[in-house]
Amino acid sequence: MKKIGITGGIGSGKSTVCKVFEVLNIPVYDADTRAKWLMNYSPNIKSRIIEAFGDESYTEEGLNRTYLAQLVFNNVEHTKTINSIVHPEVGNDFKVWVESQNTAYVIKEAALMFESSSYKEMDEIICVTAPLEVRISRTLNRDKHRDRKQVEGIINKQMPQEEKVAKSDYEIKNDDDNLLIPQVLKIHESLVS
Repeated sequence: MKKIGITGGIGSGKSTVCKVFEVLNIPVYDADTRAKWLMNYSPNIKSRIIEAFGDESYTEEGLNRTYLAQLVFNNVEHTKTINSIVHPEVGNDFKVWVESQNTAYVIKEAALMFESSSYKEMDEIICVTAPLEVRISRTLNRDKHRDRKQVEGIINKQMPQEEKVAKSDYEIKNDDDNLLIPQVLKIHESLVS
């Protein structure tokens, strides 16, 4: 079974592309959603985050995202620490998930596939791209709690789109000029043949 990674910057439309693959009955593992879940429910992650960032990291409701975001967002060392705690656990969770699938290929959706080195475990990589203004607009429409400056800050912290494309096997252009479904179908056909 092939393992296919889907990546792209914030607002590129990775989730939309994954929904098309799901319509084709291809299982999709959403690494970002699973990471959030694991940060709340994995005893190992929880204890290591508390050890690294203090008891304030969790409340009775679970992970204290606001507190951690303030600590991590502009601190490279804190970012490295939290990534070193969470990314390996997500990798292990993905391996267990793959073993339960029965299909020609599976997809792992992850914004930070290259940054986390999880691309090394994939057979091929698809990069979803969109023009910068489209990405900003989509993110602002989706994430009502963010402003333009915050979105631009996230984009500036991510690997540049051109670099992701250069490291990928396929590119899906998710803009107003290219139809999405034919691009997905073409890749799907090459993956199942």
